[in-house]
Amino acid sequence: MQVYKAIKYIRLSYTDDKTVESDSVANQRRLIDDYIARHPEIEVVAEKIDDGYSGVLFVEVR
Repeated sequence: MQVYKAIKYIRLSYTDDKTVESDSVANQRRLIDDYIARHPEIEVVAEKIDDGYSGVLFVEVR
């Protein structure tokens, strides 16, 4: 069986409360974990989380 190495990438969708990990992040992690549990050919080697930046908040870099 071919094994694919993967990184879980979890990104904040939107939240006003920055004091704890957002529900969005927790829900995305749960969905990814459920998917990976059904696909044994995927080996997770790392997890990256952007919890605090939203695609709604765009900053132009010059």
